[in-house]
Amino acid sequence: MLSLLCRTLSQCRARTTHHLRLIIMRRRGFGSLAWASAQDLFDQQTAFGRLALVHVIMMAGDTFVTVSLAGSLFFSVSPTEAKGKVLAYLLITIAPFAVVSPVLGPLIDRSANGRRILVAMSAGLRALLCWTMSQHLNSLWLFPEAFLVLISSKLYVVTRGALVPEMARTDQLRAHAKDVGQAGWPGEGAGAQGGFAGFNAQLTLLGTLAGLIAGALGAGLLKGVGASSVLIAASFVYLAATVASMRLQRPTRAVRDEVTALSQTERDLHALNPLGDSEVVWGLFAAALMRFTVGFATFLLAFGLRREHAGLGYFAFALVLSALGALLGLALVTRVRNSLKESTLLALALLATGTGAALASASPTLLVQIALAGWLGLCAAVAQPTFDAITQRNVAAGAQGRTFARFAVRQQLLWVIGALIPVAITMRFSVGDQLLAVLTFVAGLVYWTSRHFAES
Repeated sequence: MLSLLCRTLSQCRARTTHHLRLIIMRRRGFGSLAWASAQDLFDQQTAFGRLALVHVIMMAGDTFVTVSLAGSLFFSVSPTEAKGKVLAYLLITIAPFAVVSPVLGPLIDRSANGRRILVAMSAGLRALLCWTMSQHLNSLWLFPEAFLVLISSKLYVVTRGALVPEMARTDQLRAHAKDVGQAGWPGEGAGAQGGFAGFNAQLTLLGTLAGLIAGALGAGLLKGVGASSVLIAASFVYLAATVASMRLQRPTRAVRDEVTALSQTERDLHALNPLGDSEVVWGLFAAALMRFTVGFATFLLAFGLRREHAGLGYFAFALVLSALGALLGLALVTRVRNSLKESTLLALALLATGTGAALASASPTLLVQIALAGWLGLCAAVAQPTFDAITQRNVAAGAQGRTFARFAVRQQLLWVIGALIPVAITMRFSVGDQLLAVLTFVAGLVYWTSRHFAES
């Protein structure tokens, strides 16, 4: 009798929480996104909630690695030596995708039931590598170890892109499709079409917050103990991610068959056009250019700080502003994405980036450039979840693994190319900002014009 009473109370509480969530989500604002994100993170009975926990831990570990490498490869050496090390590091960031795209992408597609194993392998390998990197910070072994860390990181990024619709189909969209599909968050028009922008935005929000917290902790460790201690901390974080990854829920047979199966028509279309239809291709163009912008602006600012003899604190402040900008971008996109087309949002993100860069070029001071980092974080936060939703909606579930791998390659290549320019060529803030303004303005107009005529 007591167990029956407890079970009844638990079910009533779950129903009450669900109805309250639906009421708040219908407000379609940032508060609803934050509330839904927290609910999913702390509700470890759902498949997506477990994925959210893995993502939070992974992003914390990635932030620790970034902080440690920034302290050891960049700010602890002379500007000339830093340029050589950063060039070497950027060049090896391209190589992992030679493995991820042709080899791991199809593997992810064929093994829906083994995707959680791939995520766990990614985290476990990084746990081991971060420990060894902490012992080799002043050795040439650091670079091949960093290379393997990047491969593991990209494996998770690509697998996560395929896991979002799988986990959503497994529980949240299946359980709440009738109600939530009309609410706007987290998966408007879900069902067969698979509108997953809300889930992508939730992961972006949680990852950004995790990065802010881990960044503050990592900076404290870096200043107090050293870069090796940050890598050791990252090793323990990735170990926790490995354990959390093994808890990822297996998809049901019906979901597994849907995710991995491709009809003959879909196979033919995918063979003829592996990047997807024109909407996806143009979306990739916009999203990849935003990645170029972020890479370019990041290293333009970093080497500008070195020329100004500014310390690590300024760069940390820029990263914090970028993260806060990302949060504001998510708040904005949750408000307007139900009233604006996805193509319009991507075009506005590019045009807004150009506007911010043009204004910054008129007053190219250090503080203005740091403020531009926050603005770029906002624009990128609008663009990336929107493009992810376009891809997940227009690409067959059975081809999403290899498609996300291809897209990750192109976006990372554009990020690296953007980063290499200010590393290889010394340029003033004003020149770099003008270059960004012209490029993003032209790209935004081209993208908006092409989609406008295609949709009319």
